[in-house]
Amino acid sequence: MNKNLKQLTNKVVFITGGSAGLGEEVAYKVASQGAIVVVTARREELLEEVRKKCSSLSNKPAYAYRLDISKPDEIEKVIKQVYEEVGAIDVLINNAGFGHFEEALTFDMSIAENMFRVNVLGMIYVTQLVAIQMAEEEQGHIINIASQAGKMATSKSSIYSATKFAVIGYSNALRLELKPLGIRVTTVNPGPIDTNFFDIADKSGNYLKKVGKMVLKTENVANRIVNLIGTQKRELNLPYSMELASKFYTLFPKTGDFLALRIFDNK
Repeated sequence: MNKNLKQLTNKVVFITGGSAGLGEEVAYKVASQGAIVVVTARREELLEEVRKKCSSLSNKPAYAYRLDISKPDEIEKVIKQVYEEVGAIDVLINNAGFGHFEEALTFDMSIAENMFRVNVLGMIYVTQLVAIQMAEEEQGHIINIASQAGKMATSKSSIYSATKFAVIGYSNALRLELKPLGIRVTTVNPGPIDTNFFDIADKSGNYLKKVGKMVLKTENVANRIVNLIGTQKRELNLPYSMELASKFYTLFPKTGDFLALRIFDNK
């Protein structure tokens, strides 16, 4: 089967972390293009509001499933429900994740373990189950939301950066494996976005103010992500200033460390 995924009408789009922030905004964008939206997250009351708005925007059914992505048994149960109640997934957007900024020597390791379960292992579990079905259909698009932190780490982001480095590495290998099966894989690496992500990640409440002009608008990032669907785009990096810095960091690591400490370290 060879569907044109650039036309989202009646395509099933599955979004993790869809109750708020970037995931919520992406859900509205694809619904506006006629997609059948499936959102998952832990907060059922917020999910239901997103589901209703998606259905109103698309004039089609929309679905919401409570899912704690750190629990493999819940992932398996929800994915099975989606196939039975909605149908095959055309587009998977792995958006669920959280951060916590703290110095490595004092980092609470229970938080570190949970961050890996959500940001990395949960994403891998979801992807494997969905990709198996996509391979049978010989089509699909998987979009993994990583971070610029996965390209250039800064102090107090050791664990978060490690999870996003893992997402990028997994996505790069997955892209090669799934391409012959007709499945596209794209990695999105945004810098700071004006969402509630920082309510948890940054207890000081000052980070977004400090990074100023580098802060991305949720709606703009969502638009860029939706425009990727059905394309061969390998990677999307935002904002441009941080992408340049990450390239510079790779080519000139000593100078890159200096920049990471002096310019991009605002936690």
